[in-house]
Amino acid sequence: MLEIKLRQKDNILILDLSGKINVDAANLVAIVGECLGEGYREFICNLEDVELIDYMGISVLVIAYKEVINSCARMKFINLPAHLKGVLAISGMERAIEIYSTEECALNSFKEDKIIAAIKKQPLRRRFKRLPIDLKIELKSKVTAEPICFKADILNLSAVGAFIFGCNKFNLGAEVILKMKLAPSQEEQVFNARIVWIPDRVVQPHEYPGIGVEFYGLSTQEQQKIVEFIERNLSSLPAD
Repeated sequence: MLEIKLRQKDNILILDLSGKINVDAANLVAIVGECLGEGYREFICNLEDVELIDYMGISVLVIAYKEVINSCARMKFINLPAHLKGVLAISGMERAIEIYSTEECALNSFKEDKIIAAIKKQPLRRRFKRLPIDLKIELKSKVTAEPICFKADILNLSAVGAFIFGCNKFNLGAEVILKMKLAPSQEEQVFNARIVWIPDRVVQPHEYPGIGVEFYGLSTQEQQKIVEFIERNLSSLPAD
């Protein structure tokens, strides 16, 4: 029988598994079911001391994982030994579950999930509020030394992008590095962005020279910093 030791950290239940996950490992399904019944909704399975997972064991893992998902809960896996990677890859389970190299990474991922869930619960109108502002930035190409715009201004900022005035050195689709400070912090923030809009000089003279950019590759912490900056500054604007 599979040996399972339970411990708790940050309200997350960690299952330290030891031995073989095979036809005799049905106790994993039973314990997961009991814990779900007791109200636990976040699980980490530590595979560090697992000696073997055969194809019956894959079925056991799938049943336990599906029971968690069907209960609107979450389960993540850590410390997958090298000798077990092959069976998870061949079975396709490796693509269906979240695997982290360390316990700390998995714990942090639950925190990030909560931040994302909180943002997604906001209506689209609030989630991507736009802040009219005059924010000095530096903009440079991500792939070459030039061009660089040292004194451009963000005139409109959202959690997903910005309108930048005073720079016309980049082509549509160019990838850039955007540097700016989000008060009250004096620490320079660095974001990856992509040029998605360039105003026409004749049709939109008041927005020229300018560019529209979208952020990409933002971590949840980076996006949260932008959201908090926008909310903080919007609350200080005079009402219409």
